[in-house]
Amino acid sequence: MGELRADWRLRLRRGGADGPVCGAGVLLTRDRLLTCAHVVGEPDARMWVEFAENPGIPPVAARVAPDGWLPGLDGAAREDIAVLALDSPRPQAAPAPLGRRMERGREVWIGGYSQAFDDGMWLTGRISGLHGAWVQLDAGTNAEVVRPGFSGAAVQTRGEGPHTERVVGLVVSWRGDLELALPTENDLAFSYMIPVDRVAELVPLVAELSGPDGWDSGLSQRLRDWFADGDQPAVRFGVVPHGGGRDRTLEHQLHRAHLVYRGGRTRPEELVGTLVAQLRPPRHQRNEYRDWLLEGGEEPERSVAGRPAGSGPVLAVIGLDEDPDPGALVPVLARVRTLGFRLLIIFRSGRGAALAEVARDLLVPALDERAEELVRRTERFEQERVGLSGLLDSASMVPRPAVDAATRRRQLRALRSLADPREQLSALKKLLRELRGDLDEPHRSGRPDLPGQRTGPDPAGRP
Repeated sequence: MGELRADWRLRLRRGGADGPVCGAGVLLTRDRLLTCAHVVGEPDARMWVEFAENPGIPPVAARVAPDGWLPGLDGAAREDIAVLALDSPRPQAAPAPLGRRMERGREVWIGGYSQAFDDGMWLTGRISGLHGAWVQLDAGTNAEVVRPGFSGAAVQTRGEGPHTERVVGLVVSWRGDLELALPTENDLAFSYMIPVDRVAELVPLVAELSGPDGWDSGLSQRLRDWFADGDQPAVRFGVVPHGGGRDRTLEHQLHRAHLVYRGGRTRPEELVGTLVAQLRPPRHQRNEYRDWLLEGGEEPERSVAGRPAGSGPVLAVIGLDEDPDPGALVPVLARVRTLGFRLLIIFRSGRGAALAEVARDLLVPALDERAEELVRRTERFEQERVGLSGLLDSASMVPRPAVDAATRRRQLRALRSLADPREQLSALKKLLRELRGDLDEPHRSGRPDLPGQRTGPDPAGRP
């Protein structure tokens, strides 16, 4: 199995948008890519980078990054590596999954942009053995050997399941036994790649990204789901220490937020000023909203509201525990949430101050709000089922959940009486899982569903 499309497979042109296609590249981070030095040509060359498999991502110019030029010329070790820096980052593009593990005989596939195949051409092969610092790739026939235009292309293993494929090298060259111009003109011909483990020895960034702490793919998927799905709890909380793959993954996903507040770097007054500007209240109410968000008291007339809770823009608060007074900021965020904003709350330490306040004033209300919505859905489901009784035969009726809506309503009322916010959180998460099971039952049974049954993934709101 493998991805049909990948943001990280790049097509490179020399000079600009109208320049000739000269090879391929692999996206490492939102602003760095890896290719062969001979594709770039000169260390001061200007390249044009196209996301050939995702036209929704705009092309961008790039140049060799500091310490990114390793051509391996003049008798030096055969390196032929270039790391390019994009003129502007592309965080919406998913970076390449790098891997250092290679096995002789492992099947690989390669997508490149050879002459007359600027839209892409795909080849397969198998890892054969070492060729100095490079690795030989065997093809079934000489026609499947790489050719000009493939340099810098990813050599990718075939994964056993979704998202398990890895980029293990870059196409660098080919060679035929008769030294003729095309692979098919030779009796024997082979492709060669620079393996990722060799690149990692020379490029610290690649060493970091291809190691066990390169990225946190689970966190990446959960954040993408939460950003995209307004049907999840409106507050999401997580602990992400500085540095490492988890922090790198978080930063890569933050472009999806509408506003980002960083504890200790931004003053609450600046945050509130930005929020008021986004809310666009009437001029005479701006100071009222500003004062209410900062200090509380009587809420202004809701002339700017109208969004259901949790359906509005996302405010990401990164390092809340690093704010000079995190406890004072939590009530501000609670008021922001009531205006329809969704909140991503990240602590840098699990021992941070204001954890109890976050649980009580942000997480419990958001999960309670979500549980209330799902209980109402179960109630509507039962009402619709009763309305259809007698009109459909029993085989066509959607199965009744194991627990009725009245019981779920009593459970929600009971947990609201719990005094400890942490107990409430645990009880709410359990109830949300059970409610999701109730509403997903028709999908598991294969029966037709009634309106309002979609619940979305991970109802507990955890990163």
